[in-house]
Amino acid sequence: MKQLFKLQAEICKVLANPKRLEVLYVLKDGERSVGELVKLLGISKANLSQHLAVMRSAGIVNARREGVNIYYSVASKKITEACAIMRDVLMEKLEKDKDILKALRKGRA
Repeated sequence: MKQLFKLQAEICKVLANPKRLEVLYVLKDGERSVGELVKLLGISKANLSQHLAVMRSAGIVNARREGVNIYYSVASKKITEACAIMRDVLMEKLEKDKDILKALRKGRA
């Protein structure tokens, strides 16, 4: 079990980057070319390539070459599902924090 936790931590470390999470979010609906990703994410091709290399090395994304183009896709839908669950948890927390802030402000008035 310890080895599994170590592997999980490695994946989490790779995903502990906002731009990589954004890449996953864009890829959740299907394969995209590097050119498409550059336009959608608003980052340089060099920067994107570095992120994709790290993600590919960790087995998070797959790459497919077609002529001069490289297309990327999510290796497992479960990865994007896990990220969506985490976003849901964060949204719930933000809503709760907002309610607490409102209650605190009411108490001061």
